[in-house]
Amino acid sequence: MPAGTPPFARILIANRGEIACRIARTARRLGIGTVAVYSEADAGALHVRMADEAVAIGGSAPPESYLVGPRIIQAALDTGAEAVHPGFGFLSENAGFVKAVEAAGLVFIGPGAAAIAAMGDKIESKRLAERAGVPVVPGDAGEIADAEAAVASARRIGYPVMVKASAGGGGKGMRIAGSDDELRQVFGSTVNEAENAFGDGRVFVEKYVEEPRHIEVQVLADAHGNAVHLGERECSIQRRHQKVIEECPSPFVDEALRAEMGARAVALARAVNYRSAGTVEFIVDRERNFYFLEMNTRLQVEHPVTEMVTGLDLVEQMLRVAAGEPLAFGQEDVRLDGWAIEARVYAERPERNFAPSIGRLETFRPPAEEHGVRIDTGVVEGSEITMFYDPMIAKLAAHGATREEARLRLAGALGGFAIGGVGHNIDFLAAIADRPRFAEGRLSTAFIDEEFPEGYDPGSGAALHRRLFAAVATALARAESRAAGGGERRGWAVLFDEDTAQVEARPDGEGLCLEIDGEPARLEGARAPGGTHFQGRFDGGAVSVRVEEDGAGWLLSFRGAQVRVRAVPPRVAEFARLMPKKAPPDTSKVLLSPMPGLLVSLAVAEGDEVEAGQTLAVVEAMKMENVLRAERPGRVRSIPTAAGDNLAADQPILYFE
Repeated sequence: MPAGTPPFARILIANRGEIACRIARTARRLGIGTVAVYSEADAGALHVRMADEAVAIGGSAPPESYLVGPRIIQAALDTGAEAVHPGFGFLSENAGFVKAVEAAGLVFIGPGAAAIAAMGDKIESKRLAERAGVPVVPGDAGEIADAEAAVASARRIGYPVMVKASAGGGGKGMRIAGSDDELRQVFGSTVNEAENAFGDGRVFVEKYVEEPRHIEVQVLADAHGNAVHLGERECSIQRRHQKVIEECPSPFVDEALRAEMGARAVALARAVNYRSAGTVEFIVDRERNFYFLEMNTRLQVEHPVTEMVTGLDLVEQMLRVAAGEPLAFGQEDVRLDGWAIEARVYAERPERNFAPSIGRLETFRPPAEEHGVRIDTGVVEGSEITMFYDPMIAKLAAHGATREEARLRLAGALGGFAIGGVGHNIDFLAAIADRPRFAEGRLSTAFIDEEFPEGYDPGSGAALHRRLFAAVATALARAESRAAGGGERRGWAVLFDEDTAQVEARPDGEGLCLEIDGEPARLEGARAPGGTHFQGRFDGGAVSVRVEEDGAGWLLSFRGAQVRVRAVPPRVAEFARLMPKKAPPDTSKVLLSPMPGLLVSLAVAEGDEVEAGQTLAVVEAMKMENVLRAERPGRVRSIPTAAGDNLAADQPILYFE
């Protein structure tokens, strides 16, 4: 192929959302035409607008559209596409789809069907890894028939264990158990989730490595026998077995371990005649022993951090390999330059155990892509976050010469996000980035559970920034007063939920000289008209405080901390303190659905006595099963719902006496 010639004239992107947009950007840069496919829910989506042509393929639910291989293949044939890029998820690791694509005379931009089949079956892939000399986690290599067989297996291996779906991925179909009884409880849910998410209910049991780090190696191979690794990514920050923050390289991996893990990953790729980009995932214990977890035979969600550090475009490499080109570089040419950290921005409510949030993005203003910051997204302001797909809004990645520089850039960029209309995890991500343990690189897959043992409370860090919040509230109130024609007021009372800050403010040049509860401070800056942030400096340090209107006050957010405040004249504050406070609703007598979803099953009946911790119901949302348990002993009075019902967030499932 002559230099500069595009690998293909036109490709079809068999996906949606941010990955479809990301693939389209590289295709456009290379001069390749693109065809998008879309469901009913995605008719106006960003990936449809970005493509040169778009084809409707069915209903909103994935089984009616993005999982219907024949329609996707027909769309490629009808539009003159030469090849199909699957992105990740959906049909990206479906060997049958690969065969069908190739049978239609099209090129699949990814590995061959045999490699996908071998690595997609976790039971078979573990056997292959052992034969290729890759260390594996102790466990039963075969399929587990039922809960009692799982218990027998766990007793041989030793608790704690993990029950895993053979066809699983993306954190779905995985449960940890520390005893016989717990294993019996989670076995059925794991099988059900595996069947619903992957159409394959087979599961197996393996040892759960305690204090583990999740470290994966990016590999790239062509059809000419060349294979390299592109370093590792640390993906230990996880919630519900799904990655939240990833980075490249890992703060735990030294050159010797990187070379060893990379060599084993390449050996596995060669063993299955792999071609294209792929990822070999490992669990690494505190003694730096590493064990094969799985191989993802596709592009990973977190691939941007590898691209930022290596300077390679992995989508371009996939396209060129699929077109038959050999890799243009060898292992000795791969260099890791600096550090990159990525955060996944989700429509969810971390304060409610990460329940998904759906609705319209009334506000979506990401930070600028500059100074080492990258945004990958498939939405714009006005887009809908629906119940049909993964609730990811965007991926934010930051690059720096050092890990600390990348961390600070990530934290700064998180502070510049503004999202409205749906719940989101921006403040939670900022809280992680601000944790000393994260800054030190002391990570494990238990990081979130250990750092937020009572769950995430956005108000818990407000006390650390109380003076800043009081200063910003005062500045906002002064600006509103002056805009309304009010006079220059020096004395203000800033009302927090539990207490009041007394503030004296006087203009001084471009800023305000303040006394906050008698202590001096200085604030410079402002919120632009219609802006989402107060930008400025507080006591000499740069600050960006997100501002949301909240009745007569504001909801202020900074570095993962959030607080509701009002700034009023001191006389008004005296009356405000006399107002009765509304008591929170009593939910001790009702089980509410924590999220919109499907009521998969009810484990109790009217009149049943229940104990604390007992399973009451299972709700499926975004293809994940959520087990709801009793918080305290009680007796079931009534059940107004039934298995199969679609639930709204906070909808009562059952009542207690």
